[in-house]
Amino acid sequence: MNDEERTLRARLNAETGKLEWPEVERHFARGAVVKVSASLDLVEVAARMAGDDVAAIRGWMEAGTLCRASDDDARIWGARRPLFWAVVAAPWLLVQEIEYSDAP
Repeated sequence: MNDEERTLRARLNAETGKLEWPEVERHFARGAVVKVSASLDLVEVAARMAGDDVAAIRGWMEAGTLCRASDDDARIWGARRPLFWAVVAAPWLLVQEIEYSDAP
């Protein structure tokens, strides 16, 4: 990994944060939410997307560990109100569920 890649990962790591469903929902409405499996490192995925690493992205998509959020996902998230780790890899918002909330 070169200095530019390390800098990108450090920046993306600093930009990650926890979001609740209502904050994610706005991005879902514009079709910009990508689900990242808990088996993947969120920052690594964001870095690969920012670097346009087509091979890695395709591999994750084929494995089912990376995909655009679906209407079914939105219905489930709306009912369960999970908390997410999230980071932007423009134009996408990458999310990983981290816990459930009992919020109404």
